[in-house]
Amino acid sequence: MSQTTNQSWGGRFSEPTDAFVARFTASVDFDQRLARHDIQGSIAHATMLAQVGVLSEQERDAIVTGLKEIETEIAEGSFEWSVALEDVHMNIEARLTQKIGITGKKLHTGRSRNDQVATDIRLYLREEIDLVASELARLRAGLIELADGEADTIMPGFTHLQTAQPVTFGHHLLAWQEMLARDHERLLDCRKRVNILPLGAAALAGTTYPIDRHLTAQLLGFERPAENSLDAVSDRDFAIEFTAFASLLLMHLSRMSEELVLWTSAQFDFIDLPDRFCTGSSIMPQKKNPDVPELVRGKTGRVYGHLMGLLTLMKSQPLAYNKDNQEDKEPLLDTLDTVKGCLRAFADMVPAIESKGDSMREAARKGFSTATDLADYLVRKGVAFRDAHEIVGQSVAYGIESGKDLSDMSLDELRQFSDTIGDDVFDVLTLEGSVAARNHIGGTAPDQVRAAAQRARDALKAIATDQGARQ
Repeated sequence: MSQTTNQSWGGRFSEPTDAFVARFTASVDFDQRLARHDIQGSIAHATMLAQVGVLSEQERDAIVTGLKEIETEIAEGSFEWSVALEDVHMNIEARLTQKIGITGKKLHTGRSRNDQVATDIRLYLREEIDLVASELARLRAGLIELADGEADTIMPGFTHLQTAQPVTFGHHLLAWQEMLARDHERLLDCRKRVNILPLGAAALAGTTYPIDRHLTAQLLGFERPAENSLDAVSDRDFAIEFTAFASLLLMHLSRMSEELVLWTSAQFDFIDLPDRFCTGSSIMPQKKNPDVPELVRGKTGRVYGHLMGLLTLMKSQPLAYNKDNQEDKEPLLDTLDTVKGCLRAFADMVPAIESKGDSMREAARKGFSTATDLADYLVRKGVAFRDAHEIVGQSVAYGIESGKDLSDMSLDELRQFSDTIGDDVFDVLTLEGSVAARNHIGGTAPDQVRAAAQRARDALKAIATDQGARQ
């Protein structure tokens, strides 16, 4: 069974498109999300065409008025989308022609769907990046405040998931913040390359009409027009770059999720998550499952898949535009939805984390976490580091055998391994003494944690100021 050929391009064809092919090649089911941005781009295009004399002022006004009415129809849900018209662009243009007559057909002068869709995606992604940046800033702000409040809370630091040295919970949270700060920088840097105007490249070679691409860029808030028409219509680097950012961000959120899942377990018992971020079991009434971090951890693979999909989509395409590029939207749109959802969940959840200081402290006392402090103490007393390392190793072996932590041993017990050890050794064997000794930038000393939190606040404030100035 066949259907009528799309009148936007059907003049060359002798038979209508097969009904299945029409559905198979249509994108309107998902690219209608770009409608507002398509209208925004069309209004700017019509305004520019009137400025250079291609359209009259009356034609421009009719087009702009008609597009705004269509935008209202779409917002109210009364707009009728047609698969026969393939995509968001032709649906809107067809409706415009219905409303204002032949003038509506003049809107497409000097452009192609190739540069039109590239512009729509960039407009949409630019707006979405700003929303993602806002949620990322909210998450970072919550982390910073939580870290500042936990600057004195001692917990074990791990390597190989084995107790290594005592740190503070605030210091650990600020490590997460540093990951997100880099992600934030990458996102804002990506935005710069998104903010380039493809419109005016037309199908691939530009147009013979006397268009003013700098005016169009200005009207749409783009930094500048794209330099090369072939690249402008076929480039999807910006979508891949955003998805690469998203993959790194989700990798970081997944690492955070893994620790949250561990810390809420009975085996760690370091933190508690409010009930509203957890679920129960259908069979085990005692269960409180950390579903939010678990699900974020799971969604990471989804975003990785979209990145590989987009890279594969583009890897063999010759210049310029190819229909393959229709496949860019679904992975990009799903990545955006996934990132925004994960960030919202974390930004809501993280400030509500409740630490269990007693459990953390007890865990830090196990595993001889101040062994390095004892070695450093011996070095300061003149013992060569390798000898100090051996002495401490012997002390730890004794502790394992006797069931005592280093801080629980008597002075006589410690001195059996080195008579260099004096009664001042207990100043460094306490957990408080250990963390306080790391009193340099980047260290875990409580004063350093509070100072780092303030620097992070200032950096976040500077980003907000820059974004406000740009907008």
